[in-house]
Amino acid sequence: MKAVRFHEFGSSEVLRYEDVDRPVPGAGQVLVRVAATSFNPVDGHIRAGALAEMIPITLPYVPGIDLAGTVEELGADVTGFRVGDHVVAMLPLGSAGGGAQYVAAPADSLAPAPRTIDLADAAALPLTGLAAWQTAFELAGLKAGQSVLVNGAGGGVGSIVVQLAVDAGAEVTAVDTERHAGRLRGYGVHQVLAPLDLAAGPVAAGGPFDVVVNHVRATPDELARLTAYVADGGVAASTAGPIPEDPARGVRSANLFVRGDGAQLAELVGKVDAGKVHIHVAAHRSMAELAAVHADAGAGRLPGKTVVLAP
Repeated sequence: MKAVRFHEFGSSEVLRYEDVDRPVPGAGQVLVRVAATSFNPVDGHIRAGALAEMIPITLPYVPGIDLAGTVEELGADVTGFRVGDHVVAMLPLGSAGGGAQYVAAPADSLAPAPRTIDLADAAALPLTGLAAWQTAFELAGLKAGQSVLVNGAGGGVGSIVVQLAVDAGAEVTAVDTERHAGRLRGYGVHQVLAPLDLAAGPVAAGGPFDVVVNHVRATPDELARLTAYVADGGVAASTAGPIPEDPARGVRSANLFVRGDGAQLAELVGKVDAGKVHIHVAAHRSMAELAAVHADAGAGRLPGKTVVLAP
C-alpha cells in the first residue's frame, strides 16, 4: 500500500510517499481502508521532533491523527463494528497512521461516521471536535445561560467550541478576523468581534465573561491579560498556552491536552447529523501532496482546515 512516512525528524522534506506493508489488525484493533485524514498543527510539531519527549514515537512514523474510512477487517475480540461500516477516529498521538491507504486503529477510538456529510470531509472532525468538546465541557464546565468569549473562534477547534456553546444555551462572543464573521454569525453567536487588543482590557469586548476560551498563540504577557476578561468565579480554558489564574477573584484556569475518546466522538457525530455542529473544510489535497501540506502550514499558507485524500 501507499503511505507517507518520515524516518527522521526534520522539516517537511523528511516526509516520503512510499510503498509499505499493509498492517494486520491485532486484538482489539480494526483495519480501516482510509478515505481521508486531515492536517493538524500537532502533526508538524511531531514531525519536527518538538514533542519527542512528550509524545514518544517509533520511526518510521506515519503522520495523520484524524481518520475517516471504511472497516476492512476486524481483529480478535472486536465487537460493535462490521466490515463495510463507515467510521471516524482520532488515532493515538504516539502511533498515528492516517496518512496511508490502510490503518490498524484501536476499536475503542472509533465511532460511526456522520451520515449527513461526505466520508472524506468527516476526517476534519475527530481531533478538532474532541479538543472542542473536552475544552468546553471538561475544562470549562460550560452550562446554559453563561457568557462565553471564544478567542480564535474561526479556527478548526474554535468553530466547534462556538457551536457547542451555542447549542448548550450559552451567550457566545466570537473573536476572529472579518473573513470568518459571516460563518460565525451563522452559528448563532451573540456578537463577532475583531481580534482583541489585549491592552484595552475586557470592557472593549463587552466582558467580563463567565468562560473565556483561547485558541490563539500569544506571548505569556498577552495570555496573562486574558485573565482580566474572566468574571469573578469564572474559568479560562486554553488550547494555546496557559492563562494565569486569579485566586483572589476565584478565577481558575485549565490547559488542554486532547485525548482520543470514541464515545465522545460518537456524541459529536450525533450533533453533526442533527445539524447542530457544522464542519468547515477549507481545502482538499491528495495524500501524495502531504509533504507540501506540511510545508504550506509551516509557511502560513494553508487556507484553513485541510482534508488529505487517500489514493
